[in-house]
Amino acid sequence: MGGFNDASSTSIQTSAQPAANPSDLEKFPSNECQKRPYTDFLEPVSSAGNNGSSISEGSDKPASDQTHRKLKPRHIQLIGIGGTIGTALYVQIGQSLMDGGPASLFMAFTLWSSFILAVTICMAEMVTYLPISSPFIRFAGRYVDEAFGVAVGYNFFIFEAAMIPFEIVACNVIIHYWSDIVPTAAIIAIILVLYGVINFFAVKWYGESEFWLALGKALLIIGLIFFTFITMLGGNPLGDRYGFRYWQNPGSFVEYYKTGSLGRFLGFLQCLIQASFTIAGPDYVSMAAGETENPRYVLPRAFNAVFYRLTAFFVLGSLCVGIVVPFNDPTMGNAFNNGLPGAAASPYVVAMDRLKIGVLPHIVNAMVLGAAFSAGNSYVYCASRSLFGLALDGKAPRIFATCNNSGVPIYCVTLVLLIALLSFLQVSNDAAVVLDWFVSLVTASQLLNFCFIGVTFIHFKRALDAQGVSRDSLPYKGWFQPYLAYYACTGTLIMAFVGGYTVFLPGKWSIPTFFFSYTMIGVCPVLFVGWKLIKKSKYLKPHEVDLFRNVAEIDDYTRNFVPTPPKNFVDKYFNKMFE
Repeated sequence: MGGFNDASSTSIQTSAQPAANPSDLEKFPSNECQKRPYTDFLEPVSSAGNNGSSISEGSDKPASDQTHRKLKPRHIQLIGIGGTIGTALYVQIGQSLMDGGPASLFMAFTLWSSFILAVTICMAEMVTYLPISSPFIRFAGRYVDEAFGVAVGYNFFIFEAAMIPFEIVACNVIIHYWSDIVPTAAIIAIILVLYGVINFFAVKWYGESEFWLALGKALLIIGLIFFTFITMLGGNPLGDRYGFRYWQNPGSFVEYYKTGSLGRFLGFLQCLIQASFTIAGPDYVSMAAGETENPRYVLPRAFNAVFYRLTAFFVLGSLCVGIVVPFNDPTMGNAFNNGLPGAAASPYVVAMDRLKIGVLPHIVNAMVLGAAFSAGNSYVYCASRSLFGLALDGKAPRIFATCNNSGVPIYCVTLVLLIALLSFLQVSNDAAVVLDWFVSLVTASQLLNFCFIGVTFIHFKRALDAQGVSRDSLPYKGWFQPYLAYYACTGTLIMAFVGGYTVFLPGKWSIPTFFFSYTMIGVCPVLFVGWKLIKKSKYLKPHEVDLFRNVAEIDDYTRNFVPTPPKNFVDKYFNKMFE
């Protein structure tokens, strides 16, 4: 993906180079400092906390970062996979198949992966340079405008917190695939308790749980890819060598809303909308940056690996779905229309039933349950850390910057779990409608988040150029910048507005649908303008951006990092496997 420079070699220069005041950088002629490494501009290292963050870095910061760096390479690699693979890849993707057909589905997921690549490269360059807690949220305030950081932070927090009840309800529905005996309230309570146990203890326990849960997700999609390959060649009880039959009959494209070429394009657009809300990844890796061991070494590899694995899973998964079942399959259509529980609507389960394969549907449902639980677990972590990052920068009450002895922001986790109590609305059918509304309100937040990352990177690069810092000296240098950042911003912003386009079609107007599709697009500017008016924040020009706060501490941590020997079989072999 991008170039990688050994972090230890760059950080060693810190003590040998003269310190420079970042505020004086505008005085340097650009032709004299254009090629200088960032280490030339660092202040001497003062005391550092557990996270490598300065305990006292100025009166503008209300609290120090007390989190602990306990996440190992294998944790980081799987956290990126765990946060983004939920039920959509196994179940909801069938709805897109019915809307657009197998060819549209495959092309849409392939195209959207290119936008995720662009976002990943932007994120990787910034986060590996300064791997702190809630990095892209805090970078938005440091590199663009404090008000922009507020809008980014609360947009991400609201999205992550709102998705927790959604995944808890998904777990409840999946369990009812087998039986309706267990009360809904009991299932929800058990899941909430498990999320609390996992997230209140040391971060390594979150990392450990997410490692195994995400590993199960990866094994499931790999297994389903092999299932597709074997059965399409005739390896099934019916001996049916069906190959790409369903691409020919009933066909590769579905006409959506209109007929002809326009209808096929609208079908493709429906698949692209599904892909844009399904494929993610780099934001989950970055949120763990402040709690990662040796981040300058681990994170570049993690960003690369997570992108390639997720792309393979989603692109190949979208191809497989169109192979195993036709888009007009009546069983799949009935499952979606009637809201059948669990994996009943999964194209893979439908295909297994068509081929008279027993047992496997139950295994798939069990694995999908693990996927939904893992996604909710990731949302608890990311929501709490986003609020923690806002508190560190004084944009949320100071109490949310408090950590326990294990380095866990306990009040952030507590608030997030209190929000998750909304999942009990599912107990009442009427209240469940309210929960659906709540989740629908934040559907555009993820796309806005990706756009904000691109905007932040553009300002980051401008600041590097204006202050004479060579990107070649960074731990990670991405390709084709800033063009990929502009590409990411354009695509994600367009899709944020396009996501609810059907409401404008003749006969489709619905005030609730319009409200749900575009509320967060309106909320973010309100947050930005409100904070700007109240706090009188200033838009930062490139030479005014503080690029060097915390960097010396991170370099010092990297230079002095001593790997801990593996404590068990899992650490010894899996850490090496996922480096």
